[in-house]
Amino acid sequence: MALDTGPDCQQALARAALARADNPSIDDARALARGAARLLSSLGVAAIPEFTLPNGRRADLAGLSRKGEVVIVEIKSGPADFRADAKYPDYFAWCDRFYFAVSQRFPAPILPEACGLIIADPFGGAVVRDSPVHPLAPARRKALTLRFARTAAERALRAL
Repeated sequence: MALDTGPDCQQALARAALARADNPSIDDARALARGAARLLSSLGVAAIPEFTLPNGRRADLAGLSRKGEVVIVEIKSGPADFRADAKYPDYFAWCDRFYFAVSQRFPAPILPEACGLIIADPFGGAVVRDSPVHPLAPARRKALTLRFARTAAERALRAL
């Protein structure tokens, strides 16, 4: 059986090579999300990936704390990813706390200081700059909490 070396396979291999550890300009976003989710869990925040907000935006990670605080984490795999994606302010109205999660080799000074900062790797992370708290209105908090719970329950059911 011959290995597929067609154009689609070659493009997939090229994309995979971009996220290797020896490429300083891009990190594996899935690995960063995993580490950030583990960190949130250790802080008492239950997180789910790819959570769609009422405004249509999709948060990389959305979390709910034991106190009902809504946390959103935006994963940035490299400086180009941050510069090309200016949608992060659209998340502020839908969370109490907002963080960027990046690797330790990401040039953190380019990120806005008004946002929290998590340094992550595939195994965990650390909050190096806490997010300011902007409490949600009670009705919005309730609606988001219900959406979060239903999304998590639907995903759990699909995994059975």
